[in-house]
Amino acid sequence: MTETVKIFDTTLRDGEQSPGCTMNLKEKLQVARQLEKLNADIIEAGFAASSKGDFTSIEEISKIVTNATVAGLSRLVENDIDLSFDALKNAQNPRLHLFIATSPIHMQYKLKMSPDEVLSSIENSVKYAKTKFSDIEFSAEDATRSEFDFLIRALNTAIKAGATTINIPDTVGYSTPLEFSAFISKILENIVSPEKITLSVHCHNDLGLATANSLAAVKSGARQVECTINGIGERAGNAAMEEIVMALNVRNNFYNAKTGINTQFIVPSSRTVSAVTGSVVQPNKAIVGKNAFLHEAGIHQHGVMENKATYEIMTPEEVGYKEQQLILGKHSGRHAFENWLAENNHVVTKEEEKELFKKFKQLCDKKKTITERDLEALVQNKISVGEEKYKLKRFVINVGNTITSTAVLTVSAGGKDVEDVAIGDGPVDASFKAIEKIAGVTPELDDYNIRSITQGVDSLGEALVRLKYNGRYFKGRGLSTDVIEASIFAYIDAVNKLEAVI
Repeated sequence: MTETVKIFDTTLRDGEQSPGCTMNLKEKLQVARQLEKLNADIIEAGFAASSKGDFTSIEEISKIVTNATVAGLSRLVENDIDLSFDALKNAQNPRLHLFIATSPIHMQYKLKMSPDEVLSSIENSVKYAKTKFSDIEFSAEDATRSEFDFLIRALNTAIKAGATTINIPDTVGYSTPLEFSAFISKILENIVSPEKITLSVHCHNDLGLATANSLAAVKSGARQVECTINGIGERAGNAAMEEIVMALNVRNNFYNAKTGINTQFIVPSSRTVSAVTGSVVQPNKAIVGKNAFLHEAGIHQHGVMENKATYEIMTPEEVGYKEQQLILGKHSGRHAFENWLAENNHVVTKEEEKELFKKFKQLCDKKKTITERDLEALVQNKISVGEEKYKLKRFVINVGNTITSTAVLTVSAGGKDVEDVAIGDGPVDASFKAIEKIAGVTPELDDYNIRSITQGVDSLGEALVRLKYNGRYFKGRGLSTDVIEASIFAYIDAVNKLEAVI
C-alpha cells in the first residue's frame, strides 16, 4: 500500500538562514505563492520572535496561503508562543513549531540547562501552546547526537503534553543513511502512541547525505520530510525538496510512498528561489540543474534518440522544463502582457505592471526573440528589487587593454542626480567603485556572478552580486542585454538594500 509523505517546506525559514539568501517581504510572498502552486503540505514562514520582519512575513504569508498549513517557529518561551499566535492569527491552518536541543553538548554549552530542566520546559511549553494551537510540532534539536533514552523521554513528554508532530532533526548532518534508518525505526518502537502522531525528519547536508538520510527515514516510517527548494540552508544546506519528491516518484515501487507535490512546478519554483536569493543552481544539480537532462556522449545521444528511457528515468516535462518558445514580441500590446502575468499567477500592483511592461518593450527593442525565461526574469527582478534610494540614470565606460578602465556614472540619489568617476581593474570594478563613491559606503564584494538567461548573442544577461558589510550580507540582481549594465544594476540593488538597514 502506498502511503503519503507530507512535505514541510522550510525555504522561507531555514533556507533563508543561508548566508546572503535573505529575502524581502515581496520575495517571500512570491516564494510562498510558488509553494502553494507546488502543493506543499506545510510552509514554514519564519520565526516570529527573531525580528519584526519575520513577524510581518508570517502575518502576510498567512493571509495569502489558502491550502497549505502555515507554520511558525518558536522557542519554549511563552512570549515566543504568544508572538507566533499573533503572527499566525490569519492562517487558515496554523501550526506552531516548538524546538529545544536535547543533545548533551547543546544542553551544557548552549542552553546551560540540566536534562530535567529541559524536560520540564518541554512539558510546560507544549501544554501552554496547546491552549492556543491544536496543531503543534515538537523538534528535538540535534536529536542524532542525543542520548537515546533521554531523547525518548523528551519526545514522550511532548506527545503526552499535546504535540501532534514529532520532528527528528539531524541538525549538523552527522548521521548516515543506514544509521538514520535504524534510528527512526527504534524511535517509533519506543515512543508512546506512535499511531497518533506524525513522525518527521529534518536533515542537514554537512556530509552530503541530507536527501539520502531523509529517504532512509521514509523507508523506516517517517511520514513528513522537512526540506528546502534547491537544498538551500545553513552551512551546506538542507535536504532538497525536488530530490526527495522525485526519488519517491521514480522509486515508488521501493519506498511505497508518495507526496502530493505538483511536480510540474518544480523547475519554475527552483528558478524563483534562485532568482530571489541570488543563489545560482549548479549545472549538474539533480533534477533542476541545467545539465540534468542534457546528453553529450555519443552513445547516450544515440540511446535517447531511440528511446528516452535508456538514459532518462524521468522526463524533463515531469518537473516543469519547457521548450524555449516565442511568447510575446515587440508588437504585443498591454492586454497580451497582462494576460501572460495572470496566466502565470504573477501578482503585481498596477504601478509595477506598468513598469514591467515598459521594461518588456525596452527588451523587445534589444532582442529578436522574447521567451518565457526572459519574461520570468523580468518579473523576478522587479520583485527582488528593494527600496530604490539610488537609481542608475546613465553611464560611460572607457576601457581597453592598454589603458586604465574608467567609469563615469550618473545616479539619482533621493531624487537628485549625482555624478562621479572612478578607475578600476576593468570596467566592472571601476563601475562598482564609482557607485561606492556616490553612496559613501565601501562594502566587501563577497560574490559576483554573470549568467545568460537564454541562448544567443542577444541573450538577456543576469548579474548577481553579494556584498558583505558589518558582518551582514546583501544581495543584488540586475538584468540587461549588456552585462556591464546588468552588473551596475545589481550592485546598485545590493547597495540600496544595504542602505535600508544602516
